[in-house]
Amino acid sequence: MVKNSFISVISQKENEENRGSVEFQVFSFTTKIKRLTSHLKLHKKDFSSQRGLRKILGKRQRLLAYLSKKNRGRKFNFLLNFFLIKT
Repeated sequence: MVKNSFISVISQKENEENRGSVEFQVFSFTTKIKRLTSHLKLHKKDFSSQRGLRKILGKRQRLLAYLSKKNRGRKFNFLLNFFLIKT
């Protein structure tokens, strides 16, 4: 499993600020999704991990929909910053 160095740096920064925010929850779900995806590439028949991945994907989708419903500009800024950091 390959870990990205930028994930730990960002999560430490965010960890100090606001753990309960929707943006942080989406970010933490995204890191879990990346970890599970790399795990499932090695273990293709791990069905419990596949189920967990589907549940996390649904949670992230619902949080993004909530963020979009509450404040569209905040979601746009979050996604813009998230993808700028990712590239």
